[in-house]
Amino acid sequence: MEQVKANEMGHFLFGGWDVAELAKKFGTPLYVLSEDMIRARCRAVKASFMDKWENALAVYAGKAFLPMAMCRIIESEGLGIDVVSGGELYTAKVAGFPMEKVFFHGNSKTRDEIRYALESGVGRIVVDGISEFGTLEEEASSLGRKASILFRVSPGVDAHTHKYILTGHTGSKFGIPLVGDYLRDAVRRAMRSEMVSLKGFHFHIGSQIFENTSHVMAVDVLVKTLAGLAADPGFAAEELNMGGGYGVEFDPSGKSPEIGTFTDAMMVRLSEGCASAGIPRPRVIIEPGRWIVSEAGVTLYTVQTVKPISGIVTYVSVDGGMTDNPRPSLYGAKYWAVAAEKMDEKPSETVTIAGKCCESGDVIAENLKVPPLHRGDLVAVLNTGAYTFSMASNYNRIPRPAVVLVSPGRSDVIVERQTYDDLLRWDRIPEHL
Repeated sequence: MEQVKANEMGHFLFGGWDVAELAKKFGTPLYVLSEDMIRARCRAVKASFMDKWENALAVYAGKAFLPMAMCRIIESEGLGIDVVSGGELYTAKVAGFPMEKVFFHGNSKTRDEIRYALESGVGRIVVDGISEFGTLEEEASSLGRKASILFRVSPGVDAHTHKYILTGHTGSKFGIPLVGDYLRDAVRRAMRSEMVSLKGFHFHIGSQIFENTSHVMAVDVLVKTLAGLAADPGFAAEELNMGGGYGVEFDPSGKSPEIGTFTDAMMVRLSEGCASAGIPRPRVIIEPGRWIVSEAGVTLYTVQTVKPISGIVTYVSVDGGMTDNPRPSLYGAKYWAVAAEKMDEKPSETVTIAGKCCESGDVIAENLKVPPLHRGDLVAVLNTGAYTFSMASNYNRIPRPAVVLVSPGRSDVIVERQTYDDLLRWDRIPEHL
């Protein structure tokens, strides 16, 4: 994580801004995203992967954070986007993102979503199983449009991460398992199809992975799979999508691994493995999401109450919580926060930052060392660019925060703050009530 910086007033600086100014201008809770940091990460991906390795493409995992403004940034930086729902696809399409650089994922696509993807002309549909393949064939035939696809596979690699974000083991809900003949049968069916063009395969072993061992193991498994399919039924894979999952450090004393830590090791192993097996090395795609946007975001809150419970804990409750960041409640994600207007004061208290929802589990950060905090003080939670806005809800009928994109000298609202009227927009009262 980048070093936390303060100005001469002891205020937290982020994206070229005193965050206290942003809170005053836009209110809290507030998501703040640094455009410069997002672009810097995109360029790091390009330099260490796309420019370094021949026939390589990086595709941003849109589920991490995908307002239309983010689509525009990703397009301008030359990356593709992967989407996992009709709504994400619609967002990218309305934003003007080139559809040929869109990869459409999902383990349970509806028929309408499949049809929409075909009508939109997405570059690749990542098929999650043979049942979905049948629906895709039907829709492609109905529209008279041939679909270019990848089969998602489960390589049987068990990465060291939380079970809720572990996706590459054999028992995963994602992908076609490599045990038995499931994949070979699917490939044979695709080779016979007149409406589907199978380009290759996709795997993703999980998220928040900090060592490349599991990724490299998955590559070894896929090389063996590619070689086997080249022999029987004679299928030569043109593409291999190796997913993402590259870890991001949430403790400011730590450092997130460079993207090349993963991609260099995978590409070397893939190139050597294909050469040894006597098969061409396919075009390679990766899908970083959190790694690009997570550290580029902070969330600002205003303290509402301070409740010391002698000898146990001091709760500092803020004006947001699990509605704008459900990750701590969902799977124990850990965050770091700072007293945004007291950066020059000595931390003297240990507190737990709690949210405002009527849930005991609505806790944002625990055992945090801070100066004394009072009602009206500003708290900044770091590293919230990924999976906060995109997972936000209206639980307890709480409106969602605004999202502001900042760079030195400018700040732009890219998602408006919801109002109480927005909460009632879809409510209907039957006539008999």
